[in-house]
Amino acid sequence: MLYAIIAEDVPHSLEDRLKTRPAHVARLDLLKAQGRLILAGPHPAIDATDPGPAGFTGSLIVAEFPSLSEAQTWADADPYKEAGVYARVTVKPFKKVLP
Repeated sequence: MLYAIIAEDVPHSLEDRLKTRPAHVARLDLLKAQGRLILAGPHPAIDATDPGPAGFTGSLIVAEFPSLSEAQTWADADPYKEAGVYARVTVKPFKKVLP
């Protein structure tokens, strides 16, 4: 089943995000290689593709996992969470309808 992992950043997270990004992306690359990643990306803090020093307010990942508990376990081990980038992470089932 698909699960949405919706993360909200702590204020002023950009520096820690940049330091931790390679480890975060490596985990996403593994999901992609397994054919389980639907989409992933950050939420810019301003209305711009590159928010510069304004940074980001969180992230969204939609991926396939065998169960909600496994999706939660995966999300709990995210390097951004371990580095204190994320203030809150919500994991819930997701049903893709379109496209």
